[in-house]
Amino acid sequence: MGATYVTVTIRNPAEPSRSWEGLFLVDTGATDSLAPRRRLEAIGLAAKGRRVYETADGREVKMDVTTGDVEFLGDFTAGRIIMGADDAEPLLGVTALESAGIEVDPVNQRLKKLPALRLKNLRRARTDGNHGTRTTEGAGGAACRLTGTPEDAKRRRAGRRRKNAG
Repeated sequence: MGATYVTVTIRNPAEPSRSWEGLFLVDTGATDSLAPRRRLEAIGLAAKGRRVYETADGREVKMDVTTGDVEFLGDFTAGRIIMGADDAEPLLGVTALESAGIEVDPVNQRLKKLPALRLKNLRRARTDGNHGTRTTEGAGGAACRLTGTPEDAKRRRAGRRRKNAG
C-alpha cells in the first residue's frame, strides 16, 4: 500500500495572515500532526509545552508542541502540532483528520469527507413547580412539555415498550 499525501495549511490563530503550506503525509498511526520547527516558528508559533511520544521503532522521545489552525480539503480544525526537526517530513495525524470529519480510504489511497454526524438528542429536564409539569429541552433548544410525575413518565415508557414488543 502506498502513501497518501495532502496539502495542509498551518495558520497562527493569533495572526491568521501568518501561515505555512506544505505537503503532509497522512499518518493514521500518529495521534498528533508534526511540522518542521522552523516553519512553525516562521509564522509565530512557539512551543507551549513538551510531550512524550513513541516513535515507529518503539523509542520514546520528548518533543516540543504548539497549537495552531490546521486546514486541508476545504475544512479546518485547531489542534496540537509537534515541533519536529527542521528537515522532518510533515505528518497529518489522526486527531486532525477526525476533528475535520475526514477518513482514509486505504484501498484507493484517498481522503474522503464523512457524512454529517447527527448531534445526540441531549435532554435536560426541569420541574417548573406546576404540579409535576416538566419541560424537556432537546438538541437545539427545542422544548416539549411533559405532564405528571417522574413515576408517570416511567409508566408511559413501560407501556410503549410493551406495545412495541407485542
